Parts: sequence; structure tokens; C-alpha cells
Amino acid sequence: WFPIKKGLLRRTVDHVKAVDGINFSLPQGQTLGIVGESGSGKSTLGMAILRLLASRGDIRFQGQQLQGMSQQDVRPLRRQMQVVFQDPFGSLSPRMSVSQIVGEGLRIHRMGNEAEQEQAIIDALLEVGLDPQTRHRYPHEFSGGQRQRIAIARALVLKPALILLDEPTSALDRTVQRQVVELLRGLQAKYNLTYLFISHDLAVVRALSHQLMVVKQGQVVEHGSAESIFSAPQHPYTQQLLEAAFLAPATAH
Repeated sequence: WFPIKKGLLRRTVDHVKAVDGINFSLPQGQTLGIVGESGSGKSTLGMAILRLLASRGDIRFQGQQLQGMSQQDVRPLRRQMQVVFQDPFGSLSPRMSVSQIVGEGLRIHRMGNEAEQEQAIIDALLEVGLDPQTRHRYPHEFSGGQRQRIAIARALVLKPALILLDEPTSALDRTVQRQVVELLRGLQAKYNLTYLFISHDLAVVRALSHQLMVVKQGQVVEHGSAESIFSAPQHPYTQQLLEAAFLAPATAH
């Protein structure tokens, strides 16, 4: 629930339920694409799954019930659940070097000694196609696509099982988007990663997703294999989204 505030004093006058009655399971190594217009509840759903927002209902990760766990109990699982945010400019601290950014999680979770952490940082940067020699530079010295690769390396270095990708390509141009999608696809195949891919860009979602969930005003209106939904959408809202993205299936006349 989120408060609705009005007036100069921003008093809470009501509450709105951002997501409601959503139920799904996602096998290891697959991608669930979550699509919908702005304000539909996509990002709220992703944050609730990772326990970054309070919610009601069962959330299970690798057989463990997350709902009801304290933040202290959830913390050891955080390493297994990582996030790549939309804005590669805002999600990286300008005061930290690339090495510090990518290695922060290693220090928090006390993974390895200093030499092992440094090697893990180098390996992660190589995995995302960045020169490890640049690890002592700062985010402003990199392009948007390179910054998003740094954000992916930050998630990857912890060897997670699940990565939430919250609009990871929306701030990038089409050519760079394609490169990032290919990178994510390759990493998934290599490490059997599971992705929750939140986006309004249906072309990018189609390129990466095994399952598709269409969300409208906090509720799922269609959910199934991405291939079947893109080829034969059943709900009018899904059909509208595909038509708006010029991805509607061809019909015979």
C-alpha cells in the first residue's frame, strides 16, 4: 500500500494498492519479462519480490519463505538477489571508482581477502567486456553503455542466482541496447542466471524473455510463454501494447 497525499502539508488522505493478487513461479535460468505502461506496478512488484518493499503474501526463493523474515535473516540471501537499475548515471556513486563500486558487495558480504576481491573485480569487468585497467577511473569517464556494464558487473561479481533488471536499457540508444541485451543473454547462458526483466520496451523484452507478464493497474491481465503471447495476445490491453510498439501479430485479410 502507498499513501495518497494532498494539500500543502502533504497529508495522507487515502492509500492505493500498487500490486494485487499476483502469482507466478520462475524456473532457474529463465527470464520473466514484466511489461505495462508507466505506473502499472512493474517496479513495485520487482522491489517487493526482493524484499526491498514491504508486501503481503508468500515470496519463496530457492525454496525459502522470505515473507516474515527479518532484514537480518534476509541479508545472507541478498548476495543471491541483485538489481541492475534503469539509470546508469544515477545508480553509480560519482565519488567511488569503478573498482570500489564493483567490489562494494564483496566487502559487505566479506567474500574473500583483499587480493581475492581484487581478482573478482577484474574477472567481473572482463565478463561484461570492460578493460580492467580502467577500474581506477570514475563513472563520469565512461559512456552510458559502459556505465550500465559496470552496474551489471557490480551485480555479477557476487555470483547471484537472480538479477532484477529494472528498465536496464531504456536510457541507452538502440545500438547500445542491442549490445547490452546480447551481453545479458550470454551471461544467462553461461551462469544459468534467472532474470526478472522489467521494461516498457516490448522489442527488448521479446529478445530476452521466456515468460511474459502483462501488468495493468497492479494486476496481471495476461501471463504465459513470451512466444505465445507475442504471436497471439489474448487480452485487449496486451493487444494495445503490441500495436503501440508495432509488434502486433500479422492478420490475414
